[in-house]
Amino acid sequence: MSPSALRAPFQGRTWRAFLFTMLGLPTSILAFTLAVSLTSAGVGLLITFLGIPVLAASLAVARAQGAVERARVRELLGVEVAGPAPVRGRTGGVFSWMTAMLRSGASWRHLLYGLVHFPWAVFSFCVSLTVFVWSWSLFTYPLWQWVFPAYLGQDGIQLYGDDRRALYLDTPFEIGAACLVGLVSVLLWPPLLRALTAVDRTLVVVLLGPGRLAERVTELESDRVLAVDTAAADLRRIERELREGAQARLASLATDLGHAREKLAGAPKAAVALVNDAHSEVKLALKELRDLARGIHPAVLTDRGLDAALSSVAARCAVPVSVTVDLPGRPVAAIEGLAYFTVTELLENVTRHSRARRASVDVWRSGARLMLQVRDDGVGGADPARGQGLAGLAERLRSVDGVLAVDSPAGGPTTVTAELPWRA
Repeated sequence: MSPSALRAPFQGRTWRAFLFTMLGLPTSILAFTLAVSLTSAGVGLLITFLGIPVLAASLAVARAQGAVERARVRELLGVEVAGPAPVRGRTGGVFSWMTAMLRSGASWRHLLYGLVHFPWAVFSFCVSLTVFVWSWSLFTYPLWQWVFPAYLGQDGIQLYGDDRRALYLDTPFEIGAACLVGLVSVLLWPPLLRALTAVDRTLVVVLLGPGRLAERVTELESDRVLAVDTAAADLRRIERELREGAQARLASLATDLGHAREKLAGAPKAAVALVNDAHSEVKLALKELRDLARGIHPAVLTDRGLDAALSSVAARCAVPVSVTVDLPGRPVAAIEGLAYFTVTELLENVTRHSRARRASVDVWRSGARLMLQVRDDGVGGADPARGQGLAGLAERLRSVDGVLAVDSPAGGPTTVTAELPWRA
């Protein structure tokens, strides 16, 4: 027999699994009792309005007990099972919450777990406790066999007895055989516990986990974030190549043309005009290339973050803009870039359409969300449904679970709030 099998009865994971089966009975009794009583009461009261809140309460209790079961599996069996998404009503009221709870498949699976787990917990408790007591008692029998003749007036454990005869485990051979049987049982005890708790793990994963659909949604969200990060990295690479390649060469060419113009003072006017035109065209192309590189991904954003980048955007805006950035750190580059371009586009809208005299930009973090807010004192009337700009911006934010809210009554002022996930 392998050394690991000999060590298994004394390892912590074996005793944690045994504790799991022992705690399973009282917790399952409580869950089963509440599930049956509350559900029965709710179904019986469905002829009145009271049945709906009672059923919703039974599902809420089942979800709370499911959280306890996931914690029990995590701490004692070392299996991490993610919980389902929290239940939220659409409008935030009590009736909306009850409707969402009754429509939640995860909640009904939690209730089913309370009903199904009870008989299995009774079986698991009885089997594991019986095998534990029987195997360890026989294995340690030579250590406590003396109790029988000393205090009970018999030679050992009585295996059989009637009016004519009695059979006790009292000879050295019988005591040794009992110890050997106990040793074999002790060595078989850990595999038995693993088999019993494997059923519990399966029930928790299947009934108390997020479900295949929710896992698929999480996987797709992860893939989407990866795609956004990849796109942001590509934009930074293109910006760097433009800045260090074509832009640098055009800057050098503009310098050379400037020197050539200075040396052509006595040349024919046609040659001087040609060089002047070439110099002007190069400077214009260089300006356009710099604007293009800045529009793809500004270097100041990469180097110094949102505060400096948004201040640079505000300085170029035709309307006076105040910028306030209060962030404890920097989000991932993809979210930071999207926040920058969101503010940039909103300020462009202020310049083109609002006829505002002043504007402000506020950026802060609220929990796990990055908040952006752009205000102006213009004429108002901005509506995402009437134009492609705000609608397209809202669509881009939704691609990363962001939200765009527009408050722009006729006559102003206009407040646009953007909410993005904070991913550090």
